[in-house]
Amino acid sequence: MTAPKTEVAAPPPAFDFDCETLIVGAGACGLVAALAAHEAGQSVLVVEADAIASGSTALSAGLIPAAGTRLQKAAGIKDDPSCFAADIQAKAKGENNPELVDLLATQSGGVIDWLTDRYGLRFSVLDNFTYPGHSRHRMHGLPSRSGAELINALRAACEAEGIDIIFERRACRLYQAEKRIMGIAVTRPDGGVEEIGCAKLILACNGFGGNRDLVADLLPGIKDGLWFGHDGNRGEAVLWGQQIGADLVHLGAYQGHGNVAHPHGILITWATITEGGIQVNRDGRRFWNEAQGYSEAAQAVLAQPGGEAFTIFDSRIAGIARQFEDFKQAEAAGAVRQSDTIEGLAQDLGLPPEQLRQTLAEVTEGGPDAFGRRFAGAPLRPPYCGVRVTGALFHTQGGLRTDASARVMHRDGTIFENLYAGGGAACGVSGKADSGYLSGNGLLAAVVLGKLAGGAPVDSG
Repeated sequence: MTAPKTEVAAPPPAFDFDCETLIVGAGACGLVAALAAHEAGQSVLVVEADAIASGSTALSAGLIPAAGTRLQKAAGIKDDPSCFAADIQAKAKGENNPELVDLLATQSGGVIDWLTDRYGLRFSVLDNFTYPGHSRHRMHGLPSRSGAELINALRAACEAEGIDIIFERRACRLYQAEKRIMGIAVTRPDGGVEEIGCAKLILACNGFGGNRDLVADLLPGIKDGLWFGHDGNRGEAVLWGQQIGADLVHLGAYQGHGNVAHPHGILITWATITEGGIQVNRDGRRFWNEAQGYSEAAQAVLAQPGGEAFTIFDSRIAGIARQFEDFKQAEAAGAVRQSDTIEGLAQDLGLPPEQLRQTLAEVTEGGPDAFGRRFAGAPLRPPYCGVRVTGALFHTQGGLRTDASARVMHRDGTIFENLYAGGGAACGVSGKADSGYLSGNGLLAAVVLGKLAGGAPVDSG
C-alpha cells in the first residue's frame, strides 16, 4: 500500500472555507466527537476518506466495555471504574499510564448512558460469557453484536442532528503556526485539493495498521499476519506527529486476533475458546494456553506450520457464538464444520483423527494443565465443531499522547492548543505490545476520548 502524503506547512493566506470543530475520520471516535461538539454548540464538520462511514469500527464486534452503567445495574452486575481500571492494568502488566487508565475507566459508563439516553442507541450487556481479563460482565453492544450496526447507528444520530459529514476527502496536509493547528488540506476523488480552516482539529483517523512499511518497522512480530483492519488506517496521525514534535508512545502496541476463519477472512468470536474450546495445529496438538487472550493468539497461531490453527468446540458453544453476526456468516460460508464424531470432524478439517482424539481426552476439568490453562465445566461433547483459523492484525494501539481533555501533548511536555486525538490516532491502554490488549480497549478509547475531544471548548486563539 502506498504511504500517505502527510505534509506539514504554514497556513495559506486564506482557506476555501472554515469551521469551528473539524474532525478527520468518521469512525466511532469521529462520530462520537461530532455528537459531543454539536451538543456543545460548536459548528462541526467531519471529513472522511471513504465513500461511507466505516473504519475499524465496522470490522469489529462493536462491543464497548464500560463500568457502572445503568444497564449493568439493571442486570444486577456490580462493577465500578476502579475494578475496571485494575483489570486494564493487570492485562497490560502495569505498562499503561495510570492517569489515562483511570480517565477511560471513569468516563466509560457515562458515555454509554449518554449514547443510550440522548441518541437512542439500543445497548445491552453481554452477560452469557466473559472475555479474558474482564472480571465483570461489562461489554455493551447493539442487538446484532456487530460493529457495522454501531457505526450505522452513530452516523444516523449525526445525520438526525444535522451534522455535516463530507465523504471521499482524504486529509493530506496539516497547516501549523507554532503549536497551533490552523487547518488541513484534503484531496477530492478528482485530484483537486480543498483547504479547510478550523479553530479546533480532532484526529480520529485511526492508526497505522494499513501502512505496511510502518508495520514492518514498528510491529515486526505481526508483519506477516493477515491485515484484518481497515485499509484507510495509513498512519497519518503518527506521521504528522513525528513532523510537529508530538509525543508518540507505545508504538509497538496492537490488537491482534488468532481466530479469523481462513481462507474465508471472517472473525470467529473468542467465546468459542472462553466457553471451553481449544486450538490445535496441523498435527492435532495444542500449542499454547488459549485462555491468555485473542490478541496474543495471533502470533501463537502464526508460529504454527502454515501459519494456521484449528479451533475446536462443540454445538453448545456454537449456540452461544450465534449471537454474533460474524459467526452466523462463517457458518453460512461453510467455514464452521460439524460432525457427530471426532473422526468425522478430523476428516473434514484435514487433521489426524487419533491425535485429535488424544488431545481432546487430555482436556479435563481443573488444572492447570501443561500449558497453564484451567478448564471449568463439562468437556466438549458431540456434535463437535471446528474451523480453520489464522492470525491477524486488527489495529494498532500506540499513538499520540493525550491529556485529560484528549489534547495532544508535545515531546517537551506542553500541549498543542487546539489539537485533539482519540481512538487509534491516540495512545490507548494496551501496554507496549500485543499481550496487553484487553477486549474492547480500542472502542473504549474511541468513544471516551472522542466525547472528551468533541465536548472540549473551542479555543479561538
